[in-house]
Amino acid sequence: MSRPTTKKDLIEAADSNFEKLCQLVASMSEKDLKTKFDFSDNEKKKEAHWGRDKNLRDVLIHLYEWHQLLLKWVENNTSGNKSNFIPGPYTWKTYGEMNVAFWKKHQRTKLEDAKIMLNKSHKNVLDLIKSYSNDELFMKKKFDWTGTTTLGSYCVSTTSSHYDWAIKKIKAHIKRVAAK
Repeated sequence: MSRPTTKKDLIEAADSNFEKLCQLVASMSEKDLKTKFDFSDNEKKKEAHWGRDKNLRDVLIHLYEWHQLLLKWVENNTSGNKSNFIPGPYTWKTYGEMNVAFWKKHQRTKLEDAKIMLNKSHKNVLDLIKSYSNDELFMKKKFDWTGTTTLGSYCVSTTSSHYDWAIKKIKAHIKRVAAK
């Protein structure tokens, strides 16, 4: 599916990819769930996130925390409290450190709680998206706080594109477990 450029396509892509993610998670065996995510022997999987996330909970919490970034960013800016999408002390150059902080924050979060949190935050993000018009989501420079990017682009990145990332990661884990 191509990257959404309309409100309708954004909602469809977010819902579709979230449903695919949920179905994939529901299909995981006990062995898949109990086996640590480990891609250290794969030269193609050297980005930091391949080593950071150790289980399904870590992946789901990552998605949840990025939903929170979007929700708080929009809330702050629409209420007159100008803020960046990536909260300080982090920047787009150091957001990997922020992701590690999210990971550390949730090491005691239970998988079932992570699922509940993600389901709720997905709904909250969709409600947010639905509250904006197509122009508000996809017109460049509609809001000064989105800079040169559209609000819709941020929404795509935190929903459908991020769900696709999670699906690929979970599938890679399942394939790895099956090969053992």
